[in-house]
Amino acid sequence: MSGVTVVLGAQWGDEGKGKLVDILAADIDVCARCAGGNNAGHTIVVPVGPEKVHKTFAFHLLPSGLVNPKCTGVIGSGVVVHVPSFFEELDALESQGLDCTGRLFISDRAHLVFDFHQIVDGLKEVELGGKSIGTTKKGIGPAYSSKASRSGLRVHHLFDHDLFAQKFRNLVEGRFKRYGHFEYDTEGEIIRYKALAERLKPYVIDSLVYMHKSIQAGKRVLVEGANAIMLDIDFGTYPYVTSSSTAIGGVCTGLGIPPKLIGKVIGVVKAYTTRVGGGPFPTEQLNDIGIHLQEVGREYGTTTGRRRRCGWLDLVVMKHSCLVNGYDSLNLTKLDILDQLEEIKVGVKYLVDGKELEGFPADLNLLEKVTVEYVTLPGWKSSIESITSYDDFPVNCKKYVEFIEQFLGVPIEWIGVGPGRESMLKKEIKN
Repeated sequence: MSGVTVVLGAQWGDEGKGKLVDILAADIDVCARCAGGNNAGHTIVVPVGPEKVHKTFAFHLLPSGLVNPKCTGVIGSGVVVHVPSFFEELDALESQGLDCTGRLFISDRAHLVFDFHQIVDGLKEVELGGKSIGTTKKGIGPAYSSKASRSGLRVHHLFDHDLFAQKFRNLVEGRFKRYGHFEYDTEGEIIRYKALAERLKPYVIDSLVYMHKSIQAGKRVLVEGANAIMLDIDFGTYPYVTSSSTAIGGVCTGLGIPPKLIGKVIGVVKAYTTRVGGGPFPTEQLNDIGIHLQEVGREYGTTTGRRRRCGWLDLVVMKHSCLVNGYDSLNLTKLDILDQLEEIKVGVKYLVDGKELEGFPADLNLLEKVTVEYVTLPGWKSSIESITSYDDFPVNCKKYVEFIEQFLGVPIEWIGVGPGRESMLKKEIKN
């Protein structure tokens, strides 16, 4: 693995990025997060210890490459950090037997998420009424708002207590003016953060210097994207998006890595489509197919436990995704969830008044009006969960995989056929 390898979500999130990151992390030295916060959710099932007991680790803010005991995790400048959640997650992982001592770092430039951001997150959703975006209420959007309005606080501010206290009071006062006085103990929080700052200090580094030194030293670096392209602040289904750049650009801005140092970009795509929260979803199936995908695919959120909305694979979304992120290869996940279907549909065109749209539209009102044109492929009606070689796939299963590759012009390199780490097969890429 040469240069920097990047793993990105290619749809609306929840594609199973964590499992690929976990597999790739076995051969890497540094795993970095570049955007988002603890609104992300990766669940990884790993055999641990001499007995190879399967343990489930839930990652939200910490890089999931930490499951490899030789891998260092870096939380980059583009991430927003809720310090109490950072320690809560770290304590939970360590209590499960994952020792992160000396191999977890956080950028001194990362912005801080406070409890008042989380309160404001809920108030903003109430204000939107019926047009709720469906955020995770983790304070991510309000923290990025503070960052963009240049009133935010960064990790390095924690270490000048008097200055921190003054800036913090100003920030909370600003929110009171905007939303009215909500219940919040400003002075209690200032005292709490004095103790948290002491505990956080050993983890804080200049991540820009650290990342570049690692790359120059020939270390293998993996960047783990959070959320996914359709939740990107610029290229997603705005305003039903997150507040950060979840695309390839966020890797450069969130870690300070220039594009020429990125060696390989892998897009993770589910064999069907899911999304959480509000917003248009052209291939959504509000029928038995949708229920089948939800139940068989165990489509419940890692971070929120929310039921995910389900539908057929949307290749118009995937074309858009490929244009922005320029994937070198794809990881197709949860292909086994389609095992029992008689036939499988794939969305290939968006039509409005009988005319095909050139790309994925920016205007959500237009998106609401699209008719999806599908190609129907025959199902394979057999279990692929124990298959370890692509050659052994049923013919119709291969046809499904190859249809996606040909339509997108991007090879599928990894295929997920079950929930465990071992249920991922590598497919040879023909040059």
